[in-house]
Amino acid sequence: MNPDFAISRRNAIQAAGASALLATVGQRAFAQAQLETVRLITGFAAGGTSDTTCRRVATRLAPDYARTAVVENKTGAGGQIAVQFVKAAAPDGSTVLQTPTSILTIYPHIFKKLPYEPAVDLTPVTLACVFDFGFAVGPAVPLTVKTVPEFLAWAKANPLGQNFGSPAAGSTPHFIGALIGKSAGLDLNHAAYRGTQPAMLDLLGGNISAVSGPIGDITQHLPTGKIRILGTSGSKRSRFASEVPTFAEQGLKDATHSEWFAFFLPAKATPEVVSRLNAAMKFALAQKDVIDGMAGFGLETMSSSSAELADLVKRDTAKWAPIVKQVGFTAEG
Repeated sequence: MNPDFAISRRNAIQAAGASALLATVGQRAFAQAQLETVRLITGFAAGGTSDTTCRRVATRLAPDYARTAVVENKTGAGGQIAVQFVKAAAPDGSTVLQTPTSILTIYPHIFKKLPYEPAVDLTPVTLACVFDFGFAVGPAVPLTVKTVPEFLAWAKANPLGQNFGSPAAGSTPHFIGALIGKSAGLDLNHAAYRGTQPAMLDLLGGNISAVSGPIGDITQHLPTGKIRILGTSGSKRSRFASEVPTFAEQGLKDATHSEWFAFFLPAKATPEVVSRLNAAMKFALAQKDVIDGMAGFGLETMSSSSAELADLVKRDTAKWAPIVKQVGFTAEG
């Protein structure tokens, strides 16, 4: 596990106490604070890990935090549309952004101008989970290719196969795929999708050679027998694909990266609103059905304080600056 998440593991252990915190709120005060509807906004397609995180947590936010909880998929622009939507919403706790790290920590390095400033337009609430990425190949790649180095050797010999898909341009899996290619002196052609699931459909159909994406988005397609995972991005083997060697084990240490999902409110949310949502989220993330449901998608639930999440965003933004420079990718917009 990435050491950046050590502080949050403590909070995950304490998260069960969130239910006690909620219980201490007087019934009258809680009723007054209860919302009619809370909307969880994700920038990615239904069926993927981001969508799953929102839907699992939503089941535990109603009816206590809000009478009803709904998930809305605001796809497009690699997740930016979702951020813009929440940025413009009222900061009353009724509209919540769920986002992966890259939209807040990588995009500032690759876009000359973004329609939002993470530190200005959003209020951190809590981490949601951490996960690793996988690099998978499909029917377009011969069955004899069983490792990442073997894929790179095959790609060198087959220029038309020098490609991979990811959930978005500028996302962490995009950079992981690019780093994998550069390790062999290849500039693999990148295809950006609106989430990993659309990319997986093209992989299954033989339209692209490989996909770099969250491990859970890939493992759910293993029963088809059409794909195989060549490597994973964690510092140690993923418990969700323990038979698959890490990139580091295969000599690609630069591709070792984990990622997190987290929840944010619009700017100017009051400390009281943040505290109440943080407690509700911690309670939700500590429930066995949520933990088990998210584990089915390769996600390890984890919570944090608002301040810890803000610090994590700051540190990860600094970490990605030299990596983006190394890859040399910039985006239009």
